[in-house]
Amino acid sequence: MSGIGPLEPGEGTRARDDRPPQDPRPAGRARTAPTERYARYRRITFTLFAATVLLGGGGYLYATRPQQPPPRPEHPRPQAPYPVQVADVTYLDGRPTPAGAPARSFSFAVLLSVTSGPPVTVTRVTQPYEGLSLTTEPQVPFQTKAGSARKITITMHVTKCGRVPGNASLPFLDVTLRNVGAIQEQSFILGHRYAQHLSQALEVACSNGNM
Repeated sequence: MSGIGPLEPGEGTRARDDRPPQDPRPAGRARTAPTERYARYRRITFTLFAATVLLGGGGYLYATRPQQPPPRPEHPRPQAPYPVQVADVTYLDGRPTPAGAPARSFSFAVLLSVTSGPPVTVTRVTQPYEGLSLTTEPQVPFQTKAGSARKITITMHVTKCGRVPGNASLPFLDVTLRNVGAIQEQSFILGHRYAQHLSQALEVACSNGNM
């Protein structure tokens, strides 16, 4: 070898900088990253699909559920008429005084009629004069059905003549009536015949100085 010059590289040798560039990421991570992204994508896709199936199935079940028939409208129960609307008391005639009645007593009969509705019960019968007391036959309370009438015998007893009218012009009876709808008190004016009978009976009961 003669002369001085740069040394030629031998066969099979190469410069250090001539090596191919290497991937700076670790080899294991470079190989597994695409697999992890694919698995994550599959999980998200499956979750969305499952949610869609559940929503669709729930909507189908709700839409196809058995339908309950609508409730039938209830017809309101008719209200019972007030007892004073269906009951009436009328005067009949004078009656003999019952045996055993006290002195200064007299009797007469009235008719209680009920036109319609539920049965009507008479719970009390009174009159407005302080000097009189009364009893009824049948004794209160008693009931009368619709479409029927009941005869009532009333016996009055004069307790104090100074507290009764000398001439009863418009006498009446106070009757307490009851049915399933209400309890009411009604004053029944029994007319001229009853007023005449009452005045005559009071005059006889309180004659001869009776107190």
